[in-house]
Amino acid sequence: MLAGTVAAGAAAKSTCHVISTPPFYVQRRMPAHEQNRRAWNRRVRERERFTEPATDEDFRDPLTAVGGAAWLGGDVRGKRVLCLGAGGGRQGPLFAAAGATTTVVDISSAMLAIDREVAHARGLPLTVIEGSMDDLSALSAAAFDLVSQPVSTCYVPDISRVYREVARVTAPDGIYVSQHKQPTSLQAEVRMSSRGYVLEEPYYRDSPLPEVQGSPHREPGTLEYLHRWEELLGGLCRAGFVIEDVLEPRHADFSAAIDSFAHRCCYLPPYVRIKARRGKNPLKNASASRANIWLP
Repeated sequence: MLAGTVAAGAAAKSTCHVISTPPFYVQRRMPAHEQNRRAWNRRVRERERFTEPATDEDFRDPLTAVGGAAWLGGDVRGKRVLCLGAGGGRQGPLFAAAGATTTVVDISSAMLAIDREVAHARGLPLTVIEGSMDDLSALSAAAFDLVSQPVSTCYVPDISRVYREVARVTAPDGIYVSQHKQPTSLQAEVRMSSRGYVLEEPYYRDSPLPEVQGSPHREPGTLEYLHRWEELLGGLCRAGFVIEDVLEPRHADFSAAIDSFAHRCCYLPPYVRIKARRGKNPLKNASASRANIWLP
């Protein structure tokens, strides 16, 4: 599972392996990676949103708590699971509690520290690796039966690189479950005007989104990127995956206060969740394939 190391499955119970590798953001010195690493470390120190570990209630039914019961057949015992961009003491420990041989990759050392604390406290075997989701060179090819990725691809400029790396480490017929921020939600204003939640950011862009304050839909201090639907869905197919299902987790509440997270979600669903299966090969000439598609 780990290139040049013992597999996580060889770990003794209640042991948390920490793998030291040259992280992508150090190798390539990409400003976005370093800024996001620092931002998430700060968010942990200040106990901000998405830095709280799983609760005792979550561990009573860990697979349901992690949102994977339906798509994963209700059982991951013995499965090799990669939790990608998923530090924070939730996904990794919950999958481990459900019986999976689990590895967590995250760019934030502070988020991984929460995983180690939870694993130690609950006697769970877990491997944690500090690194970026778009460079999984520390992991062997076809090492995982399942890759689970909560919302995190918005923090990298090139989602196709993430998909290629996930395709490499996913075993044939393996499952990739990922959740992303919807592009329209990232385009729209945080607060409602007389015309609703108005689009203010262009759809076609290569630069990161402007800094935001007071938004329940974005994380202040991070660099975030809008990925178009062609990149989110088409990129998966070109990397060698077959999309099996797509869901929009519902957070809408029409009785919620205006400008609240739940009220805005009535107009702009914030997330999309995708289930994809690893096929045999990626499309060999993706640009030519798109060029040959007939459009009205």
